Amino acid sequence: MMSRSCGSNKTAQHVTIDLLKDTFGDRLISRFGPVNWPPRSCDLTPLDYFLWGYVKSLVYADKPQTLDHLEDNIRRVIADIRPQMLEKVIENWTSRLDYIRASHGSPMPEIIFKI
Repeated sequence: MMSRSCGSNKTAQHVTIDLLKDTFGDRLISRFGPVNWPPRSCDLTPLDYFLWGYVKSLVYADKPQTLDHLEDNIRRVIADIRPQMLEKVIENWTSRLDYIRASHGSPMPEIIFKI
C-alpha cells in the first residue's frame, strides 16, 4: 500500500479501509465503518485527549534506554491505571458529548482535562 505522502490515489484508501473492515469487522470505528465516528475528532476520543499524553509522560519519565525498558514502562503505566481514573475520563467524555449535542456540533472551546 502507498501512503498519501508518496502520491497514493483513492484506490489505496479503499484497499486500506477494506483491510481494516476484514480485520476488525463490526468493531471498526471509522467514517467508513458501522460505527460512524467524525473525522479529526480528537476532542471526542479519550485515547487522544487523555491516554496517549498521560502514558507518554510517565513512560518516558525515566528516559528508557532499551526497547525492553520502554516496553516494561508501557506495561507498568497501563497496568497502574485505576478504575477511578477511568471513571473520571468517562465523566469528562460524556461532558464533551453533551456539549457537542447542545451546540449542534459546533467546535469546542479549549477544555482542560482534570483528574
